[in-house]
Formats: sequence, C-alpha cells, structure tokens
Amino acid sequence: MKFINKKLLFALLLITSSAVFAQPKRQKVDGVIAVVGDYVVLDSDIDLELITLKSQGIDVKNITRCELLGKQLEDKLYAHQAVQDSIVVSDAEVNSFLNEQIDAAVEQIGSIDKVVKYYNKKNVEELRSHFFDVVKMNKLTTQMQKKIVDGVEITPEEVRNFFKGIPADEIPTVGAEMEIAQIVVKPVISEDEKNNVINKLKEIKQDVLNGSSFFSKAVLFSEDPGSSSNGGYYKMNRKTPFVKEFKDVAFSLAEGEISEPFETEFGFHIIYVEKIKGQDVELRHILITPKVSSQAIKDAKEKIEQIRTKIVNKEISFADAARSSSDEKETRNNGGVLLNPRTMEPKFELTKMDPVLYAQVSDLKDGEVTMPILDEARGMGKFYKIITVNNRTEEHQADFAKDYLKIKELALKDKQIKAIAKWSEEKIKETYIKIGDDYKDCPFANNWLKK
Repeated sequence: MKFINKKLLFALLLITSSAVFAQPKRQKVDGVIAVVGDYVVLDSDIDLELITLKSQGIDVKNITRCELLGKQLEDKLYAHQAVQDSIVVSDAEVNSFLNEQIDAAVEQIGSIDKVVKYYNKKNVEELRSHFFDVVKMNKLTTQMQKKIVDGVEITPEEVRNFFKGIPADEIPTVGAEMEIAQIVVKPVISEDEKNNVINKLKEIKQDVLNGSSFFSKAVLFSEDPGSSSNGGYYKMNRKTPFVKEFKDVAFSLAEGEISEPFETEFGFHIIYVEKIKGQDVELRHILITPKVSSQAIKDAKEKIEQIRTKIVNKEISFADAARSSSDEKETRNNGGVLLNPRTMEPKFELTKMDPVLYAQVSDLKDGEVTMPILDEARGMGKFYKIITVNNRTEEHQADFAKDYLKIKELALKDKQIKAIAKWSEEKIKETYIKIGDDYKDCPFANNWLKK
C-alpha cells in the first residue's frame, strides 16, 4: 500500500482532528465526486483541503487532487466499516470535543459571536451542527484504524528479521537523546482560600436547590474549559478516564442528587447527576480552582532556590532531593526522572521534544541544574521547577542491541501498515464505491476503481 508523502499526511491528520476549527470557510458546494458506503465526497471538499494546506504554509504545487481524494476515500472507508462493526462514538464524546474546539476558537478570535461570524453561520447551533458530523466521522475513522492494528503483535525474531532486511545504507539514524529529571515546588494554597471556594460551591448548590439552573451556574462559574460552555455536561461510565476522586463521587450519587464540594487535583467540584442509564451516568459539574497568592508564589521560589543551592553544593543529589522535596508525585519516587509521553521511556530525542522543554534543556551539560523556572499546567496552576539532564547520547546509526526498543517500534509499525493494507484491499472489494468520471484516471494507491 502506497502512502502520500509524510508532510501531506501530517497536514491531513491535523485537518481531520485537532484543527477542525482552523479550517477556512467553504467557498462553494459542488457535486458528489465519490461515494464510499454511506459517505460521499464533494469536489468542494478537495478545494477545502487545498486551501487549508496553503493556509498552513505547506507547498501544494506537487500535491494532486487525486492524492487528496485518495486520502478522503480511505477515511470514508474506515468510518463506513466502523459503523458496520458497531463501533460507537457517543454524542457526548463528540460534543465534548466540540466544546474544547469552540473554547479554543473563542480564545483565538475573541468571542463566540465572532466565531459564528467567521464561519459564516447564523448562530451557535448552526455552527455546532455543521461540525458535528465531521467530528463524528473522524472519530469513527480513528477508532476503526485502532481496531485494525490493536491485535497486531511482533515477536523478537520478527524484529531481528526486519532489521536484517534493512540495506546497510538505509539503516536509520537514532537522534541525540537525553534523560531529563525535574523537581517541582508548588505554592501552598491557604486554607482560607480553599474555604472561600468551598463556600462558593455550597452557595451555588443551595441556589440550584432553590430553583436556579445548574446549567446556567456552570456556564457562569465553572473553570473547566472542556465543559463550561455546555453547562458542565459529561457522560461517563466506570471506564471513562476521569480522576478517581471525581468518579467515586459521581457513582455514589442518585439521579437528581447534587454532591457536596470535593477536591481533585484540578480544584474543587460539585456534581449534579441528571440521568443514570445502565452503566452510564449523565452529569453536570462545576469546577472552581483556588487562587494562589503572590506571597505563596514567592515562598515557593525561595524553597526551590534553597533546594538548588544544596544540589549545586553537593550536599544532596538531584535524585535524593526530588524524592524528599518534589511536589510532583508522578516523578518523585523515580528521582524526578520524566517519562517521554510518546514512548513512555525515560529518554527524549532532541528533534522530537516539546519545543518549550527543548529550549529549557538543550544547552544544559550533564549534571547541570537550571535556575528556577516558573511554569503553569492545568490541574497544577503555577509552580516552580528546576531541571537537570542525565545520560545524554549523541546521534548514531541504529544498533540492534542498543536500540532494540526503537527497532521493535519500527518493525511493529511496518507490520501494522501491512495489516491495514490487507484490510483495505478486502474491504474495498465488499463495499459499494463509486468514483466520478473526472477522477477515474487517477493513479490511486488502492484499487478504488475495482479494476
């Protein structure tokens, strides 16, 4: 199975996932140029993709409409088969994603009215309706792809044979890597501030019990960007990836009940359970995060400066200081060592590192410690951190023994691509597909024309 070039593929992935609200407005509505199962592709869909790629600064002169149509056909095939396989994407999941995208668009453009105008819609409802089907299809596509490759496994012998099969002049290069460790000191939130938040949530609860709308209160007061604009709504079951404290409270409530204020790593919440349907709970919640005083931030900086001084003066190792003093529970017991979120290993390849983190560590020598850095993260608020670098390795040609895990990853991806190719070949044969006359001469990678 051939694939379009990596730049194009990356851009298309952006278009169909997190960049839903970065798309320009459609310029026209054209006729149907292809049908895959229950899905259609319009000629204007290809125009839209070309315009979007240009807006992202990508050179499209070597990207053909046939290539773009091929990618559209692949996505439609995945989504169609996902429906046949009873893969479910709930309306709540789609709406939650839309909420995040709308919030991001509001932050970028200025107001919800400006967002509606930007996309040439009459109101928020029409804006949401326009993107709902697009998002749902994209999520079906993603889940179908995941289902195809989930069962693909690879043995050590297959990894060895894969590596042996790479020509000597094509053995991949492993980029420079480093192990990164950090110590975090969070400002202490005063009990008075926590009590103020708890009392505010109790006041909101009482207002709702007296007849006020929980939906309206969530829109006005909740600080959860993922749900506030939708009245704090979530649909969840016990497998939904919410923090334990939130799930414990949600599943302890009866239908129509409102919880007392409770704390999670994100702040303080109250939950109102609207409906219980079997294993699913439909709820609304309000999140308010206690505010950190300027004095608390100052105290946190002084504390981490003292920790850094002890490390620099060799009074304590960085790892021991992390174990005894860091406020980051995820890394504290591991001496502050960070796990790469992409690989879940304690190694970061410089060329694939988050740009902000790269800027903080790229010039560090092994064992050197940064000055205190003021940072901010959702669920943590503002905090100070110091970073060090361990076990740096320079760029080198892949070695089977030293780089086995990376070679295994490449071998697994190769096997997954072959599995997808086989799946596509089989499903194309059994799925209704029609290609418009204007595109029947396209040199498609897949046999869409069933010749």
